[in-house]
Amino acid sequence: MEWLVPIAVAIIGGPVVVLLQQLRKENTEQHAESRELLKRVADRVETVDEKLTSHIDWHLKKPVRSKANGSKKETA
Repeated sequence: MEWLVPIAVAIIGGPVVVLLQQLRKENTEQHAESRELLKRVADRVETVDEKLTSHIDWHLKKPVRSKANGSKKETA
């Protein structure tokens, strides 16, 4: 009767191991997809950062109009 224990373990454990390996493979693929998406988001954030910095610099350098007469004054 002792010989039934290894057989029972193999019958129960075999499919569990196969299932765990399949889940591990899917998880690895999902992580790879997530890394790629994060890289694309980071690239876009960098682009927006550069555009926003340029836009802020433009605002800081443009002439300021006087409300009284509409003339332009240079900012310091």
